Amino acid sequence: MWEKKSDEDLMASYLDGDVRAFEEILSRHRRGVYAFILRFAHNRDTAEELLQDVFMRVVDKAETFEKRSKFTTWLYTITRNLCIDHLRKMRHRKATSLDQPMAAGDSEGMTLLDKIGSDRPLPDNSAHSKKLGELIAAAVEKLSPEQREVFVLREQSGLAFNEIASVVDAPLNTVKSRMRYALENLRANLQSMGVEP
Repeated sequence: MWEKKSDEDLMASYLDGDVRAFEEILSRHRRGVYAFILRFAHNRDTAEELLQDVFMRVVDKAETFEKRSKFTTWLYTITRNLCIDHLRKMRHRKATSLDQPMAAGDSEGMTLLDKIGSDRPLPDNSAHSKKLGELIAAAVEKLSPEQREVFVLREQSGLAFNEIASVVDAPLNTVKSRMRYALENLRANLQSMGVEP
């Protein structure tokens, strides 16, 4: 029943009091929003907190959603704004990351997060797949913030270019150009790491 409803119709149902409609929205978009936030936050715990904040903001601002608008554009605009706010706050606050190595200068050493444990899923059994995934993630991180943002919104969150243009408040041609450069730079970054894309 829910699978056939658009996000916009689900929001209308939620505004009419159907909580299950919101649960479906959460189910549909949780993963993509989390992937986008993680690229900003670089920390799983922070990404989880921001994810909760995003969907709390969706609940708080539900009345402002206009059905003629595309829901994903509205959702990712909220997400992007919360991420930018978080980054601004973090610039003013120096804190040790749980992902930083415990020993100074040891980029491969044990992190505090490793030491205290994690509820993350177990790593893939294939060392090759894990290493390739790490190389791809590192190559994506080397992209400029504008290129990385467009790449993640397109490839991981599945937004159309016109939606991305609305989210990042840039012309459509600029977004397409950023994506083209992101792909070129990603390929170059992977080649510099010895990976043939």
